[in-house]
Amino acid sequence: MRRRGFAVLLVLATVLLTGCSDTDDREKAARDAAQAYLDAWAAGDLTGAAELTDNSTASLLNLRAVATSMGFGEGQQPLRTEITAVDLSEGGATVSYTATWEFDAAPDWSYGTQLQLNAVDGELPTVGWASSAIHPDLADGESIEWSRSLAERASILDSTGNPIFAPTPVVVVGVDPGRVTDLPALSDTLASTLGISAADVVASVSASQPGQFVPIITLRRPDYDAVRPAIFDLPGTVFREETRQLAPTAGFALGVLGRVGEATAEVLEEAGKDYAAGDQLGTSGLQRAYQGQLAGGPGLSVEAVGADGERRDLERIEPQTGRPIQVSLDTAIQNAADAAVATRIEPAHIVVVRPGTGEILAVSSNAAANAANALVGQYPAGSSFKIISGSALLGNGIVGLDTPVACPGTVTVGGREFDNEDQFDLGTVPFLTAFAESCNTTFTTSVQQLPAGALETAAASFGVGASWDLPVEVFSGQVPPPADAVELAADAIGQGKVLVSPFAMAIAGATAASGQVPVPSLVADAEVAGAAPAGPSPDVTGALQQLMRQVVLTGTGQALADRGEVSGKTGTAEFGTDVPPQAHGWFVGFRSDPAGGLAFSVLVENGQSSATSAVPLADTFLGNLG
Repeated sequence: MRRRGFAVLLVLATVLLTGCSDTDDREKAARDAAQAYLDAWAAGDLTGAAELTDNSTASLLNLRAVATSMGFGEGQQPLRTEITAVDLSEGGATVSYTATWEFDAAPDWSYGTQLQLNAVDGELPTVGWASSAIHPDLADGESIEWSRSLAERASILDSTGNPIFAPTPVVVVGVDPGRVTDLPALSDTLASTLGISAADVVASVSASQPGQFVPIITLRRPDYDAVRPAIFDLPGTVFREETRQLAPTAGFALGVLGRVGEATAEVLEEAGKDYAAGDQLGTSGLQRAYQGQLAGGPGLSVEAVGADGERRDLERIEPQTGRPIQVSLDTAIQNAADAAVATRIEPAHIVVVRPGTGEILAVSSNAAANAANALVGQYPAGSSFKIISGSALLGNGIVGLDTPVACPGTVTVGGREFDNEDQFDLGTVPFLTAFAESCNTTFTTSVQQLPAGALETAAASFGVGASWDLPVEVFSGQVPPPADAVELAADAIGQGKVLVSPFAMAIAGATAASGQVPVPSLVADAEVAGAAPAGPSPDVTGALQQLMRQVVLTGTGQALADRGEVSGKTGTAEFGTDVPPQAHGWFVGFRSDPAGGLAFSVLVENGQSSATSAVPLADTFLGNLG
């Protein structure tokens, strides 16, 4: 590049120094001479740029000092320049230009300054060197340093407008590979104390260098204080205190809100150019979906630094403060659900929705569960699906509340045997009783009278399979057309190919409570989450509400009879190939109250009978609500 610059100048010098009267030619010569210097500087060819000045030694020292202090050194710099004016004078010119530094993950820094072009001993036009050639306010001997900053992350507010996330002291437990004396022993102790994988510790430490901080786990301060005596003096452990934006508890609506932590490569790529490695960003959930709004924009500080260390501002751009989002989550209901699921050793979930409005009031999972599965998990519904198959029977005139139906211990459909739990036999009973007692045999035979597609249509009228445009992923369920009578019978009792999530069944419970499929909402002022399908007819809704109330009054949900106006349906959903099969426990229902009521689903994964898993969990949840 330097040779090309000199070649240009050799041609242009003749025009500039011969006193040509053509002003356009003289201006072009000055512009191109200045551009050659600016191009060399921006390209990081500091030696070439310096040789185009009248003091190559001083200019090279100055240019290198600034490049080094800004973190670039020799080589390409994130600098672009644009000449804005050329003012001619006898034997030279003043060239004004704008410099723009394009920093990574920080605002651009732009300013205007000037170059003085002079003729030296009748030779090429050169830049008369001064520190102002770099920045108009830069003094001799000063360098330039820059730094970026982020504003405090905006909070997510609950339904009452109170912040859910707050700055929380944490301790990052790490390992310095250079201090480790016995890696297997260290990893075993950390694993047993912190509940983490010893193999993961070994792998992380083995792949790192001495002196490197290898993060192992981040603990809230009280949690760290509880384990400090067991890990603080272990050879190799190191610790870093930080403050992070955290919810009240580690599991508080985790499947919805997500986490804030050190950004991964994937998160950085998604977040865009304003963020950098090491930033605390949303890594999942709403924290990730609303990244730009919550995190705001970065700020920039540029300082001139003297040889004596004195600093003064050249530019200061304050970070843009993020804007909070308000969610529909009710902290009291969420806490009640969290406290309830914490009582189970199996993975457990509770999702709560407001009937009519669709506001998602709580999404809770315990530590044993994958929190995302409250929204996206795909499970057989078991007998909780009788809310839907029962509405199909009612809506198609197959049964009414008082219709006598057979409830034998076992039946055979298409060559496959279906039975009730422990093969209980009620004989002939009103449909109301068969529903309340969860009689599988009644449903597997009665649905054979439905017209083709009736079960799928009924499922859609409860929101199953609906497309909801929410900021977090959800699974609304699926009920594919049955292949034959056997599959229809299995689908009727939530086995077969029926799959739902706790979220989907909470929507179904809300539909049963109000007769309308609620459009689920999570973030205030967000766009509507999709069009709601038509719900069941008023006649079907009224009958279904009586059926579900009877479950609690006299049927399989009697343990909830003293928890207010609660209605619902139990479900034991078999899965897998074990003999006897494993099973999930469900309870799906709603409670009426002056505030608009609650609809909720409870799932205990591998809880076996709903009577011993989901119903007690629902009881604990409702008891926590008071």
